[in-house]
Amino acid sequence: MASKVMDLIYWRELGRTGIVFTGLVVGLLCMFQLSAITVVSTLSLSIMCFTLPVWLLYKALELLHWTSGDHPFQSYIEPDTYLTEEQTILYVQRVVVLSSSAITEIKRLFFIASLTDSIKFIVLLYLLTYVGDMCTGLTLLIIGVICIFSLPLFYRRHQERIEKIVTVVTTPFKKIKTLICHLIQRAKPTPAPTPAPPPAQGPKPKAKSK
Repeated sequence: MASKVMDLIYWRELGRTGIVFTGLVVGLLCMFQLSAITVVSTLSLSIMCFTLPVWLLYKALELLHWTSGDHPFQSYIEPDTYLTEEQTILYVQRVVVLSSSAITEIKRLFFIASLTDSIKFIVLLYLLTYVGDMCTGLTLLIIGVICIFSLPLFYRRHQERIEKIVTVVTTPFKKIKTLICHLIQRAKPTPAPTPAPPPAQGPKPKAKSK
């Protein structure tokens, strides 16, 4: 399953990736004017308008003994053997763990478990209000789909150049961060030396009996 997704993202099968990418973008664009139910039902009808005539054509050719009678969409209706039972359980466990971690982190942010993290969260929410004024969630979803199908391939083709640019950009910030940490360490008062423990006293000698 994961390998199929990676094949789509990296355009290893141009035809299938083009169909999936075009269908996602067109479907999301249609949702600006139509409801999600209308878009899904229309796309499903479009697929059926293609698959049903093709199936009838193959059946007619089979009756005329011009084909071997193979199903035209056999590769699509076969069960997916890539996803085993163990992998399914593993994926479900990951989803449960991620969901639980996300809920715990959201509760920490809302109920001020850490003042610094909550202030960062407030700033992020404030910035999102401006993002919401400029575009909708559907627009961000379309941009996300385009980035998923373009950025990984672009990074793989230009990995060396991108890493050089990132190194050049991040190096001054790392130096500034190191300098600030060094100044903070020097500004901290030196802790008072701990007093040495008193020497251990041995057992007292017994008094001699007269």
